[in-house]
Amino acid sequence: MNARTAVSGTRSSEAARRLTYLTLAAVAFFSMLPLYYSIVVASRDNAALADVPPPLVPGGNFFANVARVFDTVPFALAMVNSVLVSGSVAIAVMFFSTLAGFAFAKLRFRGRNALLLLTVATMMVPTQLGIIPLYMLMVKLQWTGTMYALIVPALVNAFGVFFMTQYLSRALPTELLEAGRVDGCSTWGLFWHVVLPAARPAAAVLGMLTFMSVWNDYFWPLVVLTPEDPTVQVALSTLASGYVNDYVLGLAGTTLGTLPLMLVFALLGKQIIGGIMQGAVKG
Repeated sequence: MNARTAVSGTRSSEAARRLTYLTLAAVAFFSMLPLYYSIVVASRDNAALADVPPPLVPGGNFFANVARVFDTVPFALAMVNSVLVSGSVAIAVMFFSTLAGFAFAKLRFRGRNALLLLTVATMMVPTQLGIIPLYMLMVKLQWTGTMYALIVPALVNAFGVFFMTQYLSRALPTELLEAGRVDGCSTWGLFWHVVLPAARPAAAVLGMLTFMSVWNDYFWPLVVLTPEDPTVQVALSTLASGYVNDYVLGLAGTTLGTLPLMLVFALLGKQIIGGIMQGAVKG
């Protein structure tokens, strides 16, 4: 009876494992399908969009369509601007949010809870309400039309502070900090040598989310930048703003604009998995 039960349990476990892998494969397939079809359309011409059934295999016009993208808008400059802005903001948000999260989670000072509550409360204010005063400030500083207007206001955000505060309050043992202080380590030394290594998995997630958010931002760059010096999203909107929509041209630019996001996800994904596995081994 015990042997039969063990065999039945093994079969059930194997069936559940196969069902899990099939489900994950289906989710991955349907998640990648829009990107794949974008590549298919970007490698053909507009006449292929009217074909029935629709084309499912990439054509041979991809590089020609990419050349048209660079001829229509300053897409190379837009890519450089977006990489510069998104990378700078992601690094700054990771650093400052981890620093603030360490202070809120592990340091004791007067008004800590009130400041944290005020920081979280700012997340409830719609971004659109601050566009006009923020634009007036950029005009006052003479930053309109420059990358400073995109980078400086986004160097830290309330979500990043709250996210790192919650993570460090659970993942960073207070005893570890006390041991560091006994060894003569300063607060800055604790942050640099103890807090940052412990916060690496969460900081990687925050950096990836921040990079994606800034890269996909459209409204604020449209307001503060000029058409001659755009970001990727503004350049893509220019591609789609003709009297007749050129879907092939727009999807070719969209495919190019997606590649840096995939690269960042691949790089930071390894850091996330490595940090989680390192923590599991130490635990």
